[in-house]
Amino acid sequence: MLKPSHGRNRVVIENVAPQVECGAHAAGRILGDKVSVTAAIYADGHDRLAARVLYRHRSESHWRFAEMKELGNDMWSGSFTVDRLGMWSFTLEAWIDHFESWAGDLRKRIAAQASSRSNSGTQDDLPGDMPSDMQNGLPLESGATQSTADIAIALRTGAILLEQSAVRAQGGEAGKLRQAARYLEAIAQEQKAVTEYPLNDEIHRLMANHPDLSYATRCDFELPLRVDRERARFSAWYEMFPRSASPIPGQHGTFADVERQVPEIAAMGFDILYLPPIHPIGRSYRKGPNNSTSAPAGAPGSPWAIGDTEARDVRPDGKECEKSCGGHKSIHPELGTFADFDRLVATAKSHGLEIALDIAFQCSPDHPWVREHPEWFVIRPDGSIQYAENPPKKYQDIYPLNFESRDWRGLWDELYSVFEFWIERGVMVFRVDNPHTKAMPFWDWCLGKLGCKYPEAIFLAEAFTRPHAMYGLAKRGFTQSYTYFTWRNTKAELEEYLREITRPPVSEFFRPNFWPNTPDILHKSLQDGGAPAFAQRIILAATLSSNYGIYGPAYELTENAPARPAPGKTESEEYMDSEKYEIRQRDRNAPQSLVPLITKLNQIRKTNAALQSNDSLHFHTVENPSLICYSKSTPNCEDMVLTIVNLDSFQEQSGWTQLDLGRLNLLPDESFVVEDLLNGGQFTWSGRRNYVALQPGSHPAHIFRLIRQP
Repeated sequence: MLKPSHGRNRVVIENVAPQVECGAHAAGRILGDKVSVTAAIYADGHDRLAARVLYRHRSESHWRFAEMKELGNDMWSGSFTVDRLGMWSFTLEAWIDHFESWAGDLRKRIAAQASSRSNSGTQDDLPGDMPSDMQNGLPLESGATQSTADIAIALRTGAILLEQSAVRAQGGEAGKLRQAARYLEAIAQEQKAVTEYPLNDEIHRLMANHPDLSYATRCDFELPLRVDRERARFSAWYEMFPRSASPIPGQHGTFADVERQVPEIAAMGFDILYLPPIHPIGRSYRKGPNNSTSAPAGAPGSPWAIGDTEARDVRPDGKECEKSCGGHKSIHPELGTFADFDRLVATAKSHGLEIALDIAFQCSPDHPWVREHPEWFVIRPDGSIQYAENPPKKYQDIYPLNFESRDWRGLWDELYSVFEFWIERGVMVFRVDNPHTKAMPFWDWCLGKLGCKYPEAIFLAEAFTRPHAMYGLAKRGFTQSYTYFTWRNTKAELEEYLREITRPPVSEFFRPNFWPNTPDILHKSLQDGGAPAFAQRIILAATLSSNYGIYGPAYELTENAPARPAPGKTESEEYMDSEKYEIRQRDRNAPQSLVPLITKLNQIRKTNAALQSNDSLHFHTVENPSLICYSKSTPNCEDMVLTIVNLDSFQEQSGWTQLDLGRLNLLPDESFVVEDLLNGGQFTWSGRRNYVALQPGSHPAHIFRLIRQP
């Protein structure tokens, strides 16, 4: 709501964008983006208005300015470029532009005088050709005439405005404004017809630089903007379990084993290597294969059951930690030492990969927090600590944290310190497990504080939950978010969902990350459709969303055997022999592996800027419900990519496109070339209707680069 400082503020500012819930949360942008700001700006009467965007980085004390332009129908737009990571603020200011109002009025007076003299047959002092700016002017009113005295008064009014602006200016600019004022006074004193508008563009520029803001309206709020690095908008994630990385069957993998696989993963085109929790695993109630409650000797347990006080950290100097540790700031002893981890981070970086760690704020019964801070947990009436449950499922190996603890501040501080501990070890990307089961105010505080201190950090929210909760986490600072993509399989479902998450208001704060599978989720479409379904889903993920990821090597090898359904259920989305509970070693380059397809997809994404953001996503009509067609393009349409995917995993599907040529910057019936980046070959298409046929397995999709013919 605008609150004028006094009754002389006449301009109204409404509907400012971008904003998220009236500025309660920050809109998101990427470093180097041009931020377009729009608003409805109007006032009483017909005076000319002026407006500008005021913007600054949180570290700056003074505002920068960007002029706004009128779009028509009281809508205005202005833009500025964000050149620094972190939090920004912007607001708007608008005012009656008395000088431009005067200038428009004077042009109309001159035009009216010229028309009057022409109609009366008097040609004295009229120009041979009326200037274009006069031709666009309208008479003051039908039949009005303008005497030289009327125009002389108008000129003196302009001189006063110029003198007032000269007071606000300095040096040479002030001198030029005063000179222009004297010039208007001189013309007024001559008392002769004025045939041309007397001021040039430079004077108008100087007046715009020194506006009269005495009665300007400024929004009484500042809207926040969070600026992230490019990896927040465009990334390809690869998830693997380090303990399965050993080349020796049955042997527990190490960071050194992962390090040996880094070149291969980088060659596939991924840029983030995500590791499930690397901390010591609890011994109490350890889970066995397939989530059994009875673990045989030597069972590794679930990495998400974090904490073992019997573990001892080995620090980079090779010395064992003297005191008991074994929590979220420790490394599982069988994975290696801190020195091994540091070496893995460095090796990954040298191959263009970033290491992402899983942050799971939960504890095994053996976590040091259980002994040192029992008040951080829910205590049952019998004095025991409440383990995690999702009836009828029980997770006795995990204790959830109590965000209603009387020591909530101590809990918050400790959780924040976990992030900071790993950031200081060179990790800047985190996948956060089940953040929707932690208090929203905590994320407001924690991510806000981390964002200020480490603006390059990226946080992926693993929250397969209700839409408002998912969106709420994004508003509170999560850089990327898991989505419902896994459960959107039909053409109608995909189109409806993508329109929701790639357009404002959701796209202002929510960045989707599409995962066709995770260690927790093996969708029925993959179970039933086999390798063709795996190919289709990764093509969709990689081209619909600029951020995507896979859990491998399960995905490359198209593993699709589900676990036995739980009692009372007919289906399961869990993997049989899940890697969450046992070591699973595989060769991702085995025959029939999808590594060549994945490598090609990532190469296409990296060489086509159109696929590196979601703003331009547009769906086109195809006369077959089993074919989905969509395009992405850069703002200047220099790079345009058209993707068509067969959603049927079993049969060939064909149909005719009905392309929206305007979105592709093409004219009706214009011929153009489509280059198939996925399968090779070029074709000449013309107009909206073009025939496609796609076979599951061999040719599940076209990814076309559009080339306009000279």
